[in-house]
Amino acid sequence: MKTLYLDCGMGAAGDMLAGALLELLPDPDVFLAQLNTLGLPGVRVTAEPSVKCGIRGTHFRVTVDGEEEESRDWDGRGHEDHDHAHGHSGHAHHHTSLHDVEHIVRDHLTLPAEVKDAEKVRDDILALYGLIAEAESHAHGVPVTEIHFHEVGTLDAVMDVAAFCLLMDRIAPDEVVVSPVHVGCGSVRCAHGILPVPAPAAAYLLRDVPIYGGSIRGELCTPTGAALLKHFAARFGDMPVMRVQSIGYGMGKKDFEAANCVRAMLGTSQEHTDEVLELSCNVDDMTAEAVGFAMERLLEGGALEVYTVPIGMKKSRPGTLIRVMCPEADREKMVELIYRHTTTIGIRETKTHRYVLDRKTVELETPYGPVRRKDSSGYGVVRSKLEYEDLARIARERGMSLEEARKAVEGR
Repeated sequence: MKTLYLDCGMGAAGDMLAGALLELLPDPDVFLAQLNTLGLPGVRVTAEPSVKCGIRGTHFRVTVDGEEEESRDWDGRGHEDHDHAHGHSGHAHHHTSLHDVEHIVRDHLTLPAEVKDAEKVRDDILALYGLIAEAESHAHGVPVTEIHFHEVGTLDAVMDVAAFCLLMDRIAPDEVVVSPVHVGCGSVRCAHGILPVPAPAAAYLLRDVPIYGGSIRGELCTPTGAALLKHFAARFGDMPVMRVQSIGYGMGKKDFEAANCVRAMLGTSQEHTDEVLELSCNVDDMTAEAVGFAMERLLEGGALEVYTVPIGMKKSRPGTLIRVMCPEADREKMVELIYRHTTTIGIRETKTHRYVLDRKTVELETPYGPVRRKDSSGYGVVRSKLEYEDLARIARERGMSLEEARKAVEGR
């Protein structure tokens, strides 16, 4: 599969992520020219060579009416906030609501004809602003409708986010994997005083994401960067085994003892692994019907897999091991469901890796109506399986056996 790996060992900001992806394109100048025809008034983008710690990369530069906007954080109510560690000085911004941003994106953004899915690009841009607005709302205790963007709502930031979404559309990776994110350490000064790093909005966005502080003082991951990573990442973790075809470096403005950049690596990966939790419990006082009901509720609640194993328990009692596999982000939800629907008084947790095939569902048009087919591939194998529920429907309607329905759909 086509895999994009983002190395965020020095955090992430919108311009750094856009610069890194821009370097992956075979025709970055053509893409830049397209960005400059999006229709944002007075906005112009350029790609400037930048060297950090001897590494050459690209600084994605956005100007509005000839001036480079200040890359600042904002406090959700239009107040001027602190400089990002990746930022620079500039002039004041107008304050923009989420509704204003939607108006800009829906009505004034002229996307290039080469875009594969224009509606998805617009949806992605607005979803990202929604994430950031939610984070600011939570951090400052004001409704989302009262959030007014500062840096993030101005035209330069719309361009940063739009550029990244368009780059993702152009590159079209099958999977995006992101490293643990370096957020920096110490504190930053803002309109309300001194705040810890990461700042509240970025910290909220980075929930359930592996992050670390390190020894570099300053804010390395901005809310915009955090939102882009959270929205597009399929998973966070180590770099997968992959054959790398191209590498891009997106540079920040400031100099540190480490190269201030995001590194993007694009290639192909044969293996698809992810980390999941296995939650287990033993019961010896539940009926088979109660166990079956619990399994149904857990699967409906989002468990990846639920299965049981007959076991022997204390006092020679036959019992049941109930095992639930789920994403780490769903831990609390699954624990609550297990306690609600089983009689256990204790749950064990194990973190494990899965090796899974790439999967997609194709809908087939047949004389018996639409039938879904699940296709899986990877590790040198290709498999296909018709959806059971669709075959069962045909079998019931036509008075066939399940196998006869399968052969009829397959034309045998």
